[in-house]
Amino acid sequence: MAKVGKKYKMALEKVDRLKYYDLREALQLAKEIAFANFDESVDAAIKLGVDPRHADQMVRGSVTLPHGTGKQVKVLVFAKGEKAKEAQEAGADYVGDDDLVKKIQEGWLDFDKVVATPDMMGAVGKLGKILGPRGLMPNPKVGTVTTNIKEVVKNLKAGMIEFRVDKAGIIHAPVGKKSFDVEKLEENFKALLETLIKAKPASAKGQYVRGIAISTTMGPGIKVDQQKVLAEI
Repeated sequence: MAKVGKKYKMALEKVDRLKYYDLREALQLAKEIAFANFDESVDAAIKLGVDPRHADQMVRGSVTLPHGTGKQVKVLVFAKGEKAKEAQEAGADYVGDDDLVKKIQEGWLDFDKVVATPDMMGAVGKLGKILGPRGLMPNPKVGTVTTNIKEVVKNLKAGMIEFRVDKAGIIHAPVGKKSFDVEKLEENFKALLETLIKAKPASAKGQYVRGIAISTTMGPGIKVDQQKVLAEI
């Protein structure tokens, strides 16, 4: 069993493991017990009633958090001509085509998000083994393969996040930073949850949202009363 640090133990002691907290109460507690000496992310873990082994139950998409993630996002865009100009005007950090493909193949990875126009995917496909394992490969399902470059770049800069259910049927996503007000964290979380509800697969049966937990980067999980949250959506 992995060793647990003293600060983590102290934080854990302040969490009632048998209690299901109100969302706002859980967010406030997560902020209060955060102990790292940096501005930790506040993360949500949402258990869904889906079986990701079936393609028709894969939940994947994106959502723009109303108050952003609190992180400065470096956006790279693969585009040519007029679309490249649109990307630059929208605030993309890096814009190019074959030159950027070559640069990445040589080991450069100083960016957080990647967007591509459909006509560039032939070239970008060469980077699958590099970008794929890092979750950076552009994908039309989450809106990062698009002709609407200007809007997507602006959304990514404003706090658009991608989500994908894992093998256990859980969505893990950031909803802000420890330094955010509880109200902003709450609004970000609800925007995420609303998007997940809209993304419910038609083949998913029974209870869809089966569990919610809130935690900071280094802190313990805090269970949330999902029925109360769902009633507020």
